[in-house]
Amino acid sequence: MKNKDFRTLVAYQKAFELAVSIHQITQGFPKEEKYSLTDQIRRSSRSVCANIAESYRKRRYVKHFVSKLTDADSEAAESIVWLDLSLRFGYINESVHSELSGNYEDIGRLLNYMMSHPAKFSSQP
Repeated sequence: MKNKDFRTLVAYQKAFELAVSIHQITQGFPKEEKYSLTDQIRRSSRSVCANIAESYRKRRYVKHFVSKLTDADSEAAESIVWLDLSLRFGYINESVHSELSGNYEDIGRLLNYMMSHPAKFSSQP
């Protein structure tokens, strides 16, 4: 699976769409959450895609590749925490929470696969 661009990675595509969804959903969060929950969940969701992109550019070096993927996975887990809090505070409903959290779990599985099989993503011939 030799990809030419990080945008072709399924994990990146899913993470990017989740970041867009979270941005749209958080536009309806209370104003008092602007510099806390809203800002945090937007940052962590965007960091998932950014770390996947960075990892892909470092794929020549397996340890760096895996390290950035680990960062992406951590940011995905952080996003789930913010979703849990959003649900608890009543900013999102169970259906939205379940869908978004499930998508982050899917991304986690994709990232785990990539970390377990770095040679499939290597830029080396």
